[in-house]
Amino acid sequence: MSNIQVLDPHVANLIAAGEVVERPASVAKELMENAIDAGATAVTVEISHGGMTFLRVTDDGKGIPADELPTAFLRHATSKLKTEYDLEAIGTLGFRGEALAAIAAVSRITVLSRPLEAPFGASLSLEGGVPGAVEEAGCPLGTTIVVRDLFFNTPARLKFMKKDAAEGAAVFAVVQRVALSHPEVSIKFLRDGKQELLTPGDGKLQSAVYAVLGRELALGFVPVRGSGEGMEVSGFVSLPACCRASRNYQFFFVNGRLVKSRLLMAALEEAYANQKMVGKFPGCVLHLQTKLSAVDVNVHPAKTEVKFGSDKQVFDTVYHGVLSALDKDKTRPAVQLTPPAPPPAPSVPAPPPLMVHSGNNQLQQLAIESLQAQAKPAPRLRPPVDITPPDPEPEDEPPVHITPPPAIITPSPVNLSPPAVDVLVEPSLEAPPPAPPEPDPEPEEPAWKMAGEVFDTYIVVEQGEKIFFLDKHAAHERLNFDRMKAEGYTPMVQTLLSPAVLRLPAEECAVLLEHQALLDEFGFGVEEFGSGSLLVRQAPDYVDPADVETALLELAQTLLSTGRADPSSARDALLHTMACKAAIKGGWKTSPQELARVAEAVMSGEVKYCPHGRPVAIELTKKMLEKQFRRA
Repeated sequence: MSNIQVLDPHVANLIAAGEVVERPASVAKELMENAIDAGATAVTVEISHGGMTFLRVTDDGKGIPADELPTAFLRHATSKLKTEYDLEAIGTLGFRGEALAAIAAVSRITVLSRPLEAPFGASLSLEGGVPGAVEEAGCPLGTTIVVRDLFFNTPARLKFMKKDAAEGAAVFAVVQRVALSHPEVSIKFLRDGKQELLTPGDGKLQSAVYAVLGRELALGFVPVRGSGEGMEVSGFVSLPACCRASRNYQFFFVNGRLVKSRLLMAALEEAYANQKMVGKFPGCVLHLQTKLSAVDVNVHPAKTEVKFGSDKQVFDTVYHGVLSALDKDKTRPAVQLTPPAPPPAPSVPAPPPLMVHSGNNQLQQLAIESLQAQAKPAPRLRPPVDITPPDPEPEDEPPVHITPPPAIITPSPVNLSPPAVDVLVEPSLEAPPPAPPEPDPEPEEPAWKMAGEVFDTYIVVEQGEKIFFLDKHAAHERLNFDRMKAEGYTPMVQTLLSPAVLRLPAEECAVLLEHQALLDEFGFGVEEFGSGSLLVRQAPDYVDPADVETALLELAQTLLSTGRADPSSARDALLHTMACKAAIKGGWKTSPQELARVAEAVMSGEVKYCPHGRPVAIELTKKMLEKQFRRA
């Protein structure tokens, strides 16, 4: 029988660290939040090899006194909470006092800090959570923390780390979100010595949006400002025409903290009802300011989930704020129904003055008569005769009889050919012409026949006493899936005339770089282009070049949701997406030959379900129809 025992403190610290520190991105998030809580106006994040070997965060905050440096790395040591009542109104990003202790437990860390009142700074080094001696050091105002060899003493966690490009992209995503949450702080990010982000820190959210999301995406935003009972919402939302294929451009902040909230997401998308395309999602950068006591942030170790005191008030504030911003949008094209101005009357040029000598009265009289003749109005054309019976007229006016015009007699054509001559034809001794060949017997009717197509989506097939409606897209998708999954399948690849540069969300960019080998199998040539961008040089032949970004974004979403842990499931998930992209679409015109091929696959039993499990055919019998028409 096993005995219950207390874990070694070192093991307990490693277990606790796993809840806070998941990857280099977690380290960057905790250190940046500490810097902002310290009143920093500028924060710099530097990484090498994805942050696994080197990660440095520098700020110009208030710093840590030399005598408090060892205490800062103890568990549950913090300056942000004093009593239990402080938990009711948390106004700082960090408050548990676990971040520094957890980071130090799984890395080699060095901290340099100098408060404003101190003439010198202090440094402290820790390895695996074991601190060294505090020493004097020359350093600028604020704090600099260097994290090296993350998870060096935790091989179980180290083997699950991704490639440097994927981990670096995840760190970049965290930096971007912090920059959007605090536009008053200048954020700089350097990866392997190259600067990839710099925000001005001027306190304007629009400046941060431009720096983080890019000019193209920012131009599709409209400002939002609204208020409710004890709360305010501000920020930017995308125009209905600029919605994206995923929700990855939705950023929600509550009191300066990035949160994931289904409530806020539902309020946002409800405001776009009947305004956006199906399958598209709005983007946003929304800040909700509310009373500290009206929200609970102590829900999840990652501090990304919150609970509100009144869900209805939050929903209404966000919904009406976004809806008002969309209604005030003046960039939508409007139809002007003002009547057109009447065309100007044609101007008749005045005749040139006639130079006549006063001594010649005869010439003068001729000129006057000529001008009078020219000035006479032109004769008016008779209007067409109305043949409808006229109204009865007074008896003193005789009726007008309309005589129909005489019929036009067309002369018959004259035959100019010579007269026929009777020719005596002797009987021919040749054999009579052969009889026409007998027609071939009609082929037997097949077991089924295609009756047509309705709505450019469903194939109608008749078989005996049954009628089948086949979903051409679902059936063709299954055919593509089976073909692609067959061993040895190699797609045809098209090289793009101009390589496409895609600026995707950091998480999507990271997961695509992580599965580059898998993308190569499907014909996508993808490589990192810096600053969170991807360069696409080739794509499968069945993907239109204009749809490459959408296809890769959907693949990234699929990998993020289903396929990151299991390579086999990741491949199947990609196959589902690619089979759907290559299939004929519902609502599109399709050739009869293609429809017949799809119908043959379904009616032969080769295809029964689409890759997602949906049926591809429904059956309707003649008896069922007769019941509907009350014939049976």
